Amino acid sequence: MADQPGAGAGETASAVAEEFAFEGRVKWFDATRGFGFVVSEATDGDILVHFSLLKEHGRRSLPEGATIRGQAARHERGLQASRIDEIDLSTALPLPPRTANGSEIRADRQALAANAGPFEPVEVKWFNRVKGYGFLNRIDGNRASEAAEDIFLHMETVRQAQVPDLEPGQRIEARIAEGKKGLTAVEIRVD
Repeated sequence: MADQPGAGAGETASAVAEEFAFEGRVKWFDATRGFGFVVSEATDGDILVHFSLLKEHGRRSLPEGATIRGQAARHERGLQASRIDEIDLSTALPLPPRTANGSEIRADRQALAANAGPFEPVEVKWFNRVKGYGFLNRIDGNRASEAAEDIFLHMETVRQAQVPDLEPGQRIEARIAEGKKGLTAVEIRVD
């Protein structure tokens, strides 16, 4: 059987039911995976929405709770939207409040710096620029203390020190403070 225009890739005319209009609310949408689902009272299942249908609306995702109107059809694997006519964002659930804004983070860093001790010798346990953090260990005598608590090192602290690279085992100096989650390096320097 020949492919029919409007059918999904590889689907035949017999596998595609007639399109119908729908209205529903976004159940969830995962922009990373490129799809989500709409719940409609007029259908007996969730309607798959692929991100490619959002392009003409200038969007790459849909917020949970938004009302969607469009066309859909029943395929072998279930209901799938074939066209989005309208997106009503007024029904979308509000975004959760951000836990901390930039000024709060800066204030926390300033408070930590005020409570930090003097520079002391430490050794880089590991640091990953891509992840944006790493850990240090205090040096006990001539070697890193294995029993000592890890000291968190944030990328911003490394940037402020203008240190281009850190390697495991590298000896540096750090000012250390007790943060909410443990020890944190608030300032570093490399000789």
